[in-house]
Amino acid sequence: MVFSTVTFLFFFLPLVVGLYFLLPWRAWRNAVLLVASLLFYSWGEGVGVALLLSSIILNHIFSHLIAKHGQPWLVLGIATNLGLLIAFKYLGLITETLGLPRIEPRLPLGISFFTFQAMSLLVDVSRGSAPAKSIFRTGLFISLFPQLIAGPIVRWDEIREQIAKRRESWSGFSDGAKLFVLGLAQKVLIADSVSVMSEAAFGADPGSLSTGAAWLGLAAFTIQIFFDFAGYSNMAIGMGRMFGFGLPQNFAHPYSSASFQEFWRRWHMTLSRWFRDYLYIPLGGSRTGTLATYRNLLIVFILCGFWHGAQWTFLLWGLWHGAFLIIERLYSGPRGPRLLGVIYTVFFVSLGWVLFRADSAAHALAFWGDLLPGGGGEAIIAPESALYALGVGVLLSWDRITHWGEGVAQRSQIGSGLRWIGVLALIVLCFAQVASSTHQPFLYFVF
Repeated sequence: MVFSTVTFLFFFLPLVVGLYFLLPWRAWRNAVLLVASLLFYSWGEGVGVALLLSSIILNHIFSHLIAKHGQPWLVLGIATNLGLLIAFKYLGLITETLGLPRIEPRLPLGISFFTFQAMSLLVDVSRGSAPAKSIFRTGLFISLFPQLIAGPIVRWDEIREQIAKRRESWSGFSDGAKLFVLGLAQKVLIADSVSVMSEAAFGADPGSLSTGAAWLGLAAFTIQIFFDFAGYSNMAIGMGRMFGFGLPQNFAHPYSSASFQEFWRRWHMTLSRWFRDYLYIPLGGSRTGTLATYRNLLIVFILCGFWHGAQWTFLLWGLWHGAFLIIERLYSGPRGPRLLGVIYTVFFVSLGWVLFRADSAAHALAFWGDLLPGGGGEAIIAPESALYALGVGVLLSWDRITHWGEGVAQRSQIGSGLRWIGVLALIVLCFAQVASSTHQPFLYFVF
């Protein structure tokens, strides 16, 4: 089930919210969320929900064994989770690379996300956090439907108390509803609108685009992937607030970054934090010498690339970011104006998105070739609405524009009223768009 569909917006979510707040006891409200989460997942996955249930049961057992007996069970639990992830996500790539007939099971939605959450449960318990008292709490942690499919990735030690003792409020519900609407607008009004240009560019025959068409398509995908994923994250965090959960922030205007290091402090922040706390620091981080630091960075970003998909282009994308992070550490000279740093970062991050979006390395090389001056290939016929959405997306990607708008609304005596008028306008526009067009799946559902 997708957030930006009639079924979810007009039936599933209102029904879950109504049932949740009709019940007076925490255990019953948690039960509503757990059942809703499993129904939400099974809607799109069918029998694939068996894998999610297996993950819940196995990790609940492992967490209690780790609490009692320690390290050996942690190793076995991590190996089991990685084994399931490899079997369902990477078996096709492994068998093909080995020259064997390709064996590729159907990829379950969000398997990378809920597997990483499950592993955080095991590691946090090994570090002293108490495991869940009941399997139902473990199940709610792993399967909570707002962030089940595409994050943000939540750690056990930051959410376990909220599962047992959170407090709902009208202010939290209204703030969450506004954030949900903002995320919906980012998805359907910006990301889906510009997708027609990115799909046209990357769907064209490799090497056949004009220079202008290639740059337009790349700009569209750069905006699309940000507003698609940030929109999902805001919708998830907003729904979490409606139910009393404080889910962690996942984006902070990454295209306003002046370096790759800053970019990864602003982009997919929960994934960056997961790799930092559970892999980079245990490997030694930056404490074990320069060469070891570079090695650790490359390991993290190779795995970060493969986490996104079982294709060699994702490995190359991870290496692209790892290489720029190492280059920035090597260069310790004077910094230029911040604006130049932002231009450099956005330019090379965008070039890296070619690897992320292309079907193969050959496709990526051909697309890069189309970006060079002098190309005389095909053009892209872009609707005016898509161009307007691209312009709005570029403006809203800049943190100063957003902060300025927020400041004006806060300083205004009628700021609160204006915000609600804006929310209502976005609701009307979003619902009209959802009702009048076929839905676009969130890009990160496949990860």
